[in-house]
Amino acid sequence: MRLLDNYINKSIFKVFLTTVFIFFFMYLLIDVTSQLDEFIDRKVPFSILVQYYVSFFPVIIVQTSSIACLISVLLTFSSLGHNNEILAMRSTGLNFWQITKPALLFALLISCVVFYLNERYVPEAIQTTNQIRNNHMVLEVDRMLKKKEKIKNLTLYGLKNRLYFIDTLDPQNNELHGITIIEHDESQNVTQKIVALKGVWTGIAWKFSKCQVTTLDPRDITSPIKIKIYDEKLMDIKEAPQDFLTQRLNVSSMNLRELKNYIHRFANSGATKALENFRVDFHHKIAYPLENFVIVLIGLPFVMMLKSRKGTTITSIGLGLLIGFFYHILDALSLAFGKGGLFPPIVAAWATPLLFVAIALIIIERNF
Repeated sequence: MRLLDNYINKSIFKVFLTTVFIFFFMYLLIDVTSQLDEFIDRKVPFSILVQYYVSFFPVIIVQTSSIACLISVLLTFSSLGHNNEILAMRSTGLNFWQITKPALLFALLISCVVFYLNERYVPEAIQTTNQIRNNHMVLEVDRMLKKKEKIKNLTLYGLKNRLYFIDTLDPQNNELHGITIIEHDESQNVTQKIVALKGVWTGIAWKFSKCQVTTLDPRDITSPIKIKIYDEKLMDIKEAPQDFLTQRLNVSSMNLRELKNYIHRFANSGATKALENFRVDFHHKIAYPLENFVIVLIGLPFVMMLKSRKGTTITSIGLGLLIGFFYHILDALSLAFGKGGLFPPIVAAWATPLLFVAIALIIIERNF
């Protein structure tokens, strides 16, 4: 049995590595081709390009590992079926779980590797590649166009222990819309909450419209000490519009520990919508790596039920892409429902993997 497991694992591992490098090469080819004119205009050195794509490699592995894992498993088992090896294994009394154990353990291992990369390397890789891109690869005209784009759901931790939640930032007009500011003392207790409909940068300070300033008791934030309402008010805020653009928080550049501490730190801030989005992202960071295991689990019974020997390779690849496509579509919808308030954060993150696991177990129970 151990010899059989090693035989299957060797085949899966070889195809997985080949598929990952094919995906990386395809990404490299498409990305370089689409930006070749920018690279030439900016005269980007070859060493910078190498540094950029090497830094981005962990991100590509994380994003393509699930499809690579599924394709490698399906190709291996379609080859076993083509050579009647699965039939021989089943004739010796081996059941579905015994035959597929090497593939499932391999998928579980890849899930652990993806989780580790997400925690250890991906946040740093995203920061590095963004910095290289902004400094060396973006044309000035594109940089100017980007500055004019409105930014939604912006979060910033600024001076004076203030946490900013902004619905919309308009860089072109230097305006903020839907403003919530939470101020803390040195012990991270909430001391003040500022809510405003709109903020306009005057060149020196921010002028808020329809503004409410609530002073809170750090020992009991449910009992306000003082509430003041202003039609217009010049605010003592040192951050300029450029600071909101350059210092905003990016969930993709945070690991689980950082994101958990961030959510815990500002759980009582009152910025419910923004924090719910962060909670969805937190649970999804945990659930996302298990996609490798889940789609392999649901793909295996289908490939083992293939009867035709002709075109099994093409069928397996097509099946893998189809399963991956539906998984990502449902996962994206579930996350959107979570961030829209229709699903609780933990349900939004785990609904798709649990649904696919349930479907896989039903198919396996009925056919094996």
